[in-house]
Amino acid sequence: MKNYYVYILQCNDDSYYTGVTNNIEKRFYEHQSGLIENCYTHSRRPLKLAGIENFQDINRAIEREKQIKGWKRIKKEALIKKLYKDLPKLSLRYTPNKIKN
Repeated sequence: MKNYYVYILQCNDDSYYTGVTNNIEKRFYEHQSGLIENCYTHSRRPLKLAGIENFQDINRAIEREKQIKGWKRIKKEALIKKLYKDLPKLSLRYTPNKIKN
């Protein structure tokens, strides 16, 4: 059975890049060496592999990648730090109280 990986890279400008692959070692090497010039990470090297999740279904992996890409930075950092209990709280939208006249 094939494995697929959703990974989060921390770039040297402290931004995050999320991707999916079936060969994490090869893909990290491609990012780190700058083989793909038009990739987000190319000008943000060196990189650090900050997080990784394993899937056996490519569709689930792609779904998870898209989900994480939609998250705010603070939620990605909670995932990287394995603070799973904080994820639901970080999913809530902040709406400031409206002042009534």
